[in-house]
Amino acid sequence: MDHTQDLELFPGRRVTQMLFKEVKNATELRQSAVDGQISGALINPTMLVDPLQVLVAANKAVHLQTIGKMKTRSLYSEIIFNLSPTNNISEAFKRFGISDGDESVMVVVVHKKDEVQLLSDVTARVDGQQVPVEDVSSLSDPAKIKKLYKIAPQEEKCGNLLDAVVCRMATKDVM
Repeated sequence: MDHTQDLELFPGRRVTQMLFKEVKNATELRQSAVDGQISGALINPTMLVDPLQVLVAANKAVHLQTIGKMKTRSLYSEIIFNLSPTNNISEAFKRFGISDGDESVMVVVVHKKDEVQLLSDVTARVDGQQVPVEDVSSLSDPAKIKKLYKIAPQEEKCGNLLDAVVCRMATKDVM
């Protein structure tokens, strides 16, 4: 159900993604995240194309944390910020963070290989049905994603939506 990936550039660190739908306690989850009581990024899956998009954001966040160049206060807020095509932190949270009325959530946890209790603690807090992470595309809103990332129809002829989104995420610091 969850998807765990080792970060090759950061030995001993892993990224685990868990997708939930029919979530009934989004308000409580969001407040817990704001208060720092949840060790994870809570992401609105309607703005996600593929789990790779989250993995790219998490890898970049761990890199920036390692070199001391994060633009936000925590690793998990940095992951949410890295999903955004703009450098506006509050805009990133509005678009990619969960809101009180959301019925689905992608939980992203960066952890060491032996920290399995951390994952079960986060999972236990979500009142919803866990579904395979690969199903994230069934919850996404491609029209909103194309509009946010300013993806032209010509771009999709030579690549796919995921390619265009990841390209914008990777280059936002240099544009």
